[in-house]
Amino acid sequence: MLAAERRSRILEKLYEERSVVVSELSREFEVSEETIRRDLEKLSDDGQVVKSYGGAVLNDKMSIDLPFNVRQKENPGGKQKIAELVCKEIGDGDHILLDASTTSVFIARNLKQKKRMTIITNSIENLLELSEASDINVISTGGVFNPATMSLLGRRTAEVIRLYNVDKVFMSCKAIDKEKGIMDGNDDISSIKQEMIASASRVYLAVDSSKFSKLALSRICPLSSVDVLITDKKPSEEWMRAFKENNIECIYAE
Repeated sequence: MLAAERRSRILEKLYEERSVVVSELSREFEVSEETIRRDLEKLSDDGQVVKSYGGAVLNDKMSIDLPFNVRQKENPGGKQKIAELVCKEIGDGDHILLDASTTSVFIARNLKQKKRMTIITNSIENLLELSEASDINVISTGGVFNPATMSLLGRRTAEVIRLYNVDKVFMSCKAIDKEKGIMDGNDDISSIKQEMIASASRVYLAVDSSKFSKLALSRICPLSSVDVLITDKKPSEEWMRAFKENNIECIYAE
């Protein structure tokens, strides 16, 4: 097994268990403890883990972008519930934008039976997911490939998005706060989502409950820019009041 693959597997394990032990990883991957320590050192240097005595824990700072394959395993049940609710908001013939979040992959997976749709996306995973959807017109934004997010980013991506006017944009985020608004991990991601918002008649935020009352590095937009918020469980009464004050329709799984 290559070192990069082993480190990716360690991150997956961390996401599931929140902490790992050097001796256990050494036995599981059949390498020396020193090799595992070097792996953890590299992951620590990248900001993805925090080393602890005899092991490491996942870095929960919201500014850290974990690999796509790791993030995709977070709360899959909640993301599937969100995707099912999103599909009820999309009609045959709609023109939509889908961002490159892990939640949008679940949405794309549930859209394959729709008719005469146009989907514009900067997500490589969405393009693969929709490759066999024969009655959906799929448009890639192009741009610079970012392997960590499996997305296309940059100036070219923004230019393509500006060419279109769509009915709805469906996007997620890394954090949502009543005062700070909608946030993500870095400016490159946030700027593309800002372009998507500007190109859409109606803005949908599809976000699981773990993102509420959190902060991330880069601000996408104020809460009031969102028309509809879709989540996996009913938010608190405090959040429901905030949505009402900002004229946001909140849809949640029962």
